[in-house]
Amino acid sequence: MAENIIEVKNLKKAYHDGVEATVALAGVTFEVRKGEFLAIMGPSGSGKSTLLHLLGLLDTPTGGTYHFDGKNITAYNGDELADLRNRKLGFVFQAFNLLARTSVLENVKLPLVYSDVPEHEWDAMATKAVEAVGLGNRINHDQSELSGGERQRVAIARALVTDPDVIFADEPTGNLDSKSGKNIMSILQRLNMKEGKTIVLITHETATAEHSERIIRLMDGVIETDVKVRNRLSADSEYVK
Repeated sequence: MAENIIEVKNLKKAYHDGVEATVALAGVTFEVRKGEFLAIMGPSGSGKSTLLHLLGLLDTPTGGTYHFDGKNITAYNGDELADLRNRKLGFVFQAFNLLARTSVLENVKLPLVYSDVPEHEWDAMATKAVEAVGLGNRINHDQSELSGGERQRVAIARALVTDPDVIFADEPTGNLDSKSGKNIMSILQRLNMKEGKTIVLITHETATAEHSERIIRLMDGVIETDVKVRNRLSADSEYVK
């Protein structure tokens, strides 16, 4: 049985405005196996975005514990957390977050700027990541020349370039038409099934979530259900190899 790469126990997060606290997570407990594809669902205000920020080491909890790859995150200082986030985690966001007036290649190389990888290796690594999402023929195009689906594929390539253990995808199909969304899910499924990447997907769309192996549903900061996907959808497309 695969080891757990993520383990959270009674994880909590509250925001204080100086007068009262707003509880975003009221205590959640679950594990994510290495190589698993997990979807986290919930309505607006359920805590799913807060949970993503905690799991992605973009924020710190106010209670509970979080172990990543067997080690409590409190054992790391700020610089070590930043290094862990850069080396082990990849992020794909709904809004793409690409650099304006910048080529596909330069956008994908960005995480390497903050890594220990020698600069002479950057182009080759970025090119490999771009080709992995089927955009080799667009590598020198400005990101503004791409469609929404292509921009999201660039964002996935950027998340892949450091060969992370976990990819966090936050509503990756939210700004796309159905065909482009299907292609994005196809790429994520291939990364999971063929390359063993652990995927944590945040989505409000049931059809998108059903491409995963397991769905956690949040409501008011707690886990409402945690179930296996019995009939996992396949996102067949030309990009699945």
